[in-house]
Amino acid sequence: MSTRPVSSLRQRMIEDMNSRKLGAHTQRSHIYSGKRLAAFLKRSPDTATAEDIRLFQLYLAETGMSICNRNRIMTGVKFLFRVTLRRHDLAAEIYHLREPQKIPLVMSPDETKRLLAVANSLKVRVLLSLGYGCGLRASEVVRLKVKHIDSAQRIIRIEQSKGRKDRNVMLSPETLGLLREWWKARPTRWDAGVPPGECWLFPGRKPNRPITTRQLSRLFHEAADAAGIKKSVSLHALRHSFATHLLERGTDIRIIQALLGHDKLETTARYTRVATGMIANIKSPLDLLSESPKTPRKPRKPREPRKPTKDQPPA
Repeated sequence: MSTRPVSSLRQRMIEDMNSRKLGAHTQRSHIYSGKRLAAFLKRSPDTATAEDIRLFQLYLAETGMSICNRNRIMTGVKFLFRVTLRRHDLAAEIYHLREPQKIPLVMSPDETKRLLAVANSLKVRVLLSLGYGCGLRASEVVRLKVKHIDSAQRIIRIEQSKGRKDRNVMLSPETLGLLREWWKARPTRWDAGVPPGECWLFPGRKPNRPITTRQLSRLFHEAADAAGIKKSVSLHALRHSFATHLLERGTDIRIIQALLGHDKLETTARYTRVATGMIANIKSPLDLLSESPKTPRKPRKPREPRKPTKDQPPA
């Protein structure tokens, strides 16, 4: 544990973030942003001027940093000036760049099948199966506990994930079978004194802690290399593939939205741009031109009105 003293400005910023219930990841990112600004200024950020903010943003651009990282750093700096220092004049000097819209990189069903087949242990197979079979984020997979598995209703309950939201995802019979098999082989050295429902499904090396997302990412890349997958896919590609493959099989996009936990349908709709199976089956207008035209039907002759019978008066 670090014993370095925390500056009063940093402590106040931490208190502001805690009072607003910002997540641990967001807090680390904002603190890092403040440190980057202080390192650039070579003095405390509370002495910054508008020209300093302009030069700092120019410096980030010249380093070749990605737009995503630049925006992330400036979001933390904006929080520092707008909330902690109450310097709205400096916060107004901060701008964000529009990020390029890229489609997610997904694996084909055959690649996914090979990936799961080459998993060198039951633990890796269960972890990757949860990521692909349930569309879970890496952080959601590693934070699963026994109480989250509802075998009676065949669902997995995801609690307080991104955006502090709960949701349910399906639990297939195959996934349930893998989980039961893993439960028998799972290490139990940290279970003493812990209620059964609170036990981590994937305990880590430290007491009362699950495995880390970094460990899970390493296991994924080892399996991807063993499966001969040449695409530069990341662990998150399992979640992208989950959504894309469901869409290609005709699952309603609003159901996929609920399974992924997206607030906006537009976020889920981007998978229509990568559903290669659906795209490949669309007929091009060029193909329609080359098709032989159908012989038009002859127009029907209008039917003559029926003559009224003796018992039936005319209309």
